[in-house]
Amino acid sequence: MKKTSRSAIEFPGHRRADMRAAPKALVLQGGGALGAYQAGVYEALCGTDYQPGWIAGVSIGAINAALIAGNPPDKRVERLRAFWELVSSAPAQRWPAWLGEQASLKQWSATMAVVAGIPGFFLPRLSPELLLGGAAPLLSYYDTAPLRQTLERLVDFDRINEGDTRFSVGAVNVRTGNSIYFDNTVQRIGPEHIMASGALPPGFPPVHIGGDDYWDGGLVSNTPIQYVLDTHPGTEPLVVLQVDLFSAHGLMPKTLSQVMERQKDITYSSRTRMNTDALASNMNLQQAIADLIDKLPAHLRSDPSVAAVQAQLTRQPIDIFHLIYRDKPYELDSKDYEFSRATVEAHWEAGMRDMRLTLAHPEALRSDVQSDGVTTFDLCEPGVPRVRRPMGPSSRRPARGGESPALTGKVELKLRSKGVL
Repeated sequence: MKKTSRSAIEFPGHRRADMRAAPKALVLQGGGALGAYQAGVYEALCGTDYQPGWIAGVSIGAINAALIAGNPPDKRVERLRAFWELVSSAPAQRWPAWLGEQASLKQWSATMAVVAGIPGFFLPRLSPELLLGGAAPLLSYYDTAPLRQTLERLVDFDRINEGDTRFSVGAVNVRTGNSIYFDNTVQRIGPEHIMASGALPPGFPPVHIGGDDYWDGGLVSNTPIQYVLDTHPGTEPLVVLQVDLFSAHGLMPKTLSQVMERQKDITYSSRTRMNTDALASNMNLQQAIADLIDKLPAHLRSDPSVAAVQAQLTRQPIDIFHLIYRDKPYELDSKDYEFSRATVEAHWEAGMRDMRLTLAHPEALRSDVQSDGVTTFDLCEPGVPRVRRPMGPSSRRPARGGESPALTGKVELKLRSKGVL
């Protein structure tokens, strides 16, 4: 963790916050079968101080979010496991553990998901237009009625709507193409809102809600981080744990299959870094404005227009801890619909391992040594270069003892981007 200097500029009325007591958000990206990684991350969080008061998700992230927010704390991991065991329970998805995770078996598993569907999730349907001329055309290859039944069985929607945990899931309006978030602070949440968030065409049908039809939120943005940052009240600090399933960084493809996988990674990583870097840049702009206001004569600083601007500048610190699932060498371009039991368990274990290593780091999810502004921490493999683009002067205090030690194991925590107030 690099040492950074502190800025002398502070906003009028601004007070530094103890980030240990700050509200916490869990942000879950979409990614199909890779979502078992998020379940493992959450299991590792249980029993720690990081208990989210706000959970936001898109697609499979919305399903995981519902399983967490829609159950009491002591039942959440149990319900997550029930879902992931269900979707990996088909005979074609299970093979003896001693066979390992061979590419041929994984390809077979993905092929059978396409042909036969996934238990408790979706079933293929033969379009009547192939059999009967003039029949009404269908809008998807699969029927997601099994998912609704699964959600109704595993999720207590009354608990979600009681509002103890803020809950937000992203979808896209089919007609307007605009992103929309269903939020329990605005409307009552039901199974249809979760299904809309995961209705990826042409595989899954649009979901009709309140006179409009919706598709998977990942069509516009596969990560709900921007919604969380945009709607978070600027009057209080926030700590965000963002769990992504696709990495924007990768190797040059050498085969057509790798080309397809790389294209999918870039598309669904959803410009996450651009969003957080833009927030940091915006905060630097706010600092410059605050500095300019501070230099105004007293009679101008008392002007109502200046006061209105100052009110917009009162922000609290935001810390974003960013976990990204890292591909394994044996994974294929079908990784997001490969639901074999062996793969699901491997993803779950990877999530637990990465989160536990993160929690072992002296700076992890605590942030009490940080100062004002926005800072993003990347969990990444040692020795692998990560793009870090400082957005200007920083107000972050140095970590205790200077450089923070790397995490034990295969990951380390790095400061990526900084914004200041």
